[in-house]
Amino acid sequence: MSAFSIFAVYFIIWWLTLFTVLPFGVRTQAEENEVVPGSVESAPARFRGLRVVLITTVIAGLIHLGWYVLSVKLGYDLDAIFGFIGPRG
Repeated sequence: MSAFSIFAVYFIIWWLTLFTVLPFGVRTQAEENEVVPGSVESAPARFRGLRVVLITTVIAGLIHLGWYVLSVKLGYDLDAIFGFIGPRG
């Protein structure tokens, strides 16, 4: 498998993980009673972009490492995963 393919898989995992991590610990402006004029009450009171990127990178790295070991090193593919789930009929 080429380095580009491995990076492409990591990028897809990172992007999906980003949207999973974004809502963690977010407090809205309405919850903080600090609504900025011209914005909606459901907007984040403080956006911590660096924290979100770091957490996303760590989680995506762990998921990618698991995928890499199972897929590239041990040779498991989607057919093997479905074989573990149960017989197909």
